[in-house]
Amino acid sequence: MGDTTHKPFNVLFLCTGNSARSIMAEAILTLWGQKKFNAYSAGSHPTGTVNPHAIALLEKRNLLTEGLRSKSWDEFAQAGAPALDFVFTVCDQAAAEVCPVWPGQPISAHWGVPDPAAETDEAKMDKAFLNAFLTLEARIKLFTALPIASLDKLGLQERVDRIGRDQDRAS
Repeated sequence: MGDTTHKPFNVLFLCTGNSARSIMAEAILTLWGQKKFNAYSAGSHPTGTVNPHAIALLEKRNLLTEGLRSKSWDEFAQAGAPALDFVFTVCDQAAAEVCPVWPGQPISAHWGVPDPAAETDEAKMDKAFLNAFLTLEARIKLFTALPIASLDKLGLQERVDRIGRDQDRAS
């Protein structure tokens, strides 16, 4: 994938609504992947708003929220969009949908996380958001620690797939 002087890798996190999980993943990678990764998020059917519980949790954990917005994945399939190196789906529904064709064939994996916004009990919602955040943070920390420069595309694909599978069993 390149050497250590490589430009930052562009990573897109996908979810259906792009209001909670993918937004949190974007913020987490922005923190943990500084200078090595550029983080983005999008949705197949974006809600147009970021879930206030996601923003509150990110702010509580001192992560940047400025500029986070719910947007369509179509923005990343248009001319002039950043060339994507990695695409990760973080919800099962988005993983099952037909994605746009990403130029350059980025490495992709499914890192499914239960939707915390689906929780209807307000008392349980904070815990659901925290669990989603911690799962995403653990996966992203593993991802940012990968020796990307020393892995071929097949080896890298296997490693990003394993991050999602191993974390699913640990949850």
